[in-house]
Amino acid sequence: MKRSIEDTSIVFVGAGNLATNLAKALYRKGFRIVQVYSRTPQAAQALARQVEADHTADLSALADDARLYVVALKDDAFVQLLPEMVQGHEASLWVHTAGSLPMDVWQGHAGRYGVFYPMQTFSKQREVDFGEVPFFIEGNTRQDADLLKEIALALSGKVYEVTSEQRKYLHLAAVFANNFTNHMYALAAELLQKHGLPFDSLLPLIDETARKVHGLSPLAAQTGPAVRYDRYVIDKHLQLLADSPGMQMLYKAVSESIHEKSLHKE
Repeated sequence: MKRSIEDTSIVFVGAGNLATNLAKALYRKGFRIVQVYSRTPQAAQALARQVEADHTADLSALADDARLYVVALKDDAFVQLLPEMVQGHEASLWVHTAGSLPMDVWQGHAGRYGVFYPMQTFSKQREVDFGEVPFFIEGNTRQDADLLKEIALALSGKVYEVTSEQRKYLHLAAVFANNFTNHMYALAAELLQKHGLPFDSLLPLIDETARKVHGLSPLAAQTGPAVRYDRYVIDKHLQLLADSPGMQMLYKAVSESIHEKSLHKE
């Protein structure tokens, strides 16, 4: 069975951050990446070179004989290109890697399909340890769901089969935990830079906050003036943000949310 899994031939449709990390991880595990597609020829070529694959910028030139087609595109590009990329390959197994798209987006286009969602933030410039990345799998048949789980287990011990309904909440939670949190870092960096202070002075605080939630619930780990709703400190902060009404409004809304949640601590 292991030999069969490793012999799986894979085409990647997309060459962005997620596709780059996932294709390289599968390649290192012995999977055969046979082709990479991207609308940007240079991107397709760059990734293909790293995984010893062919490359194309023409959807009509997708390889015919791959066992698995992995689509890692932005949602709007996926919807736009879906009919064209599946045409002529309707009998193949197709998966997307999105947290936000349901599995049944494939219905009427492909006969075999599923979802192969690694929940992590990816950048081409940073290598990710896939052994720590949770994978969320879905397949429209039991056989294909099992195949996708086997492939994911070659990369990570954290593999879960979930429904599209569950996965959309995973994605929503990830936006709060990752994208919104990183936006707060960007606002903090802007504030510090404006006053001649270095952002890296916050890194120990950021790191310790992240470490704490490995042992405490986020609610139990929450500190700061908003927990006790210290009006004196909060009002002082709001005054400091008088020239930034957007940040001022955000500070107030988040502080009120933190305080409200703190009232329900067990």
